[in-house]
Amino acid sequence: MAIGSPGTICTFGDLLLDVIVRSAVPLARGADSPVETRLSTGGQAANVASWAAELGAPARCIAKSGADPAGELARSLLAGRGVELVGPVEGRTGIVVALVGADGERSMATDRGASPELAPEEIDPSWLEGCSWLHVSGYSLLAEPIAEAALAASLLARARGASLSADLSSWSSIRDYGPDRFRANLEALGPEVVFANEPEWEMVGGAYALAETAVVKRGSRGVEVRTAEGVQEHPPLGSAVQDTTGAGDALAAGFLVGGIELGLEAAARCVGRLGAVP
Repeated sequence: MAIGSPGTICTFGDLLLDVIVRSAVPLARGADSPVETRLSTGGQAANVASWAAELGAPARCIAKSGADPAGELARSLLAGRGVELVGPVEGRTGIVVALVGADGERSMATDRGASPELAPEEIDPSWLEGCSWLHVSGYSLLAEPIAEAALAASLLARARGASLSADLSSWSSIRDYGPDRFRANLEALGPEVVFANEPEWEMVGGAYALAETAVVKRGSRGVEVRTAEGVQEHPPLGSAVQDTTGAGDALAAGFLVGGIELGLEAAARCVGRLGAVP
């Protein structure tokens, strides 16, 4: 496994629209509250691809997007970031509303729209050509038929010599889906690298045995990179936290493009501004 090897970073999962709302004070129930807002592309797969392109790698996002004005906007914004998008266009585009507090921590209200409806028979083998990494969003392993589509894409990627990575997000969705079911899907995928925050890591019982490398995100305490040789701790790079939305996606993209140091740099850039993409 070569972190930072040349080739296209392919991501698999959702392309959504993000509506990011930041408030310096708690929202006033039943009344108006002044906030700062942003509208951008969203969805874990789109975010990782956007950061990979920003960091200099060819990037391709595999996702089903809606055949509606919101989908047209999402596709246009993603193309503007230098990301190639492939996948069916039909149905309704999903939207995520991210509520960001004064401390930069965020809560998300998620409507995935048509994204989980991507079916295995819709996967085109040409989408995996030139792929050095296939990064699978954990959300793709939490619904059908997209979970079967993720496994189909992984087989095609493997046949073309690509490595696989997966993000285990999110703990609440894993809990609702069933940790054992999720772990079985992850085992079938067989990634070389997994990314998880601490609640997600604990929810699946520690995914160490499921991958050669595990990158465990610990918020303000940095990250742990776990391998068979041991655990390496990496503190976060100094940055004033404005918004934690997408920090894990930036970390994953940087790690795949250039290793943990580039991942930490990308994450620091991400939390220093409002929004999940560069």
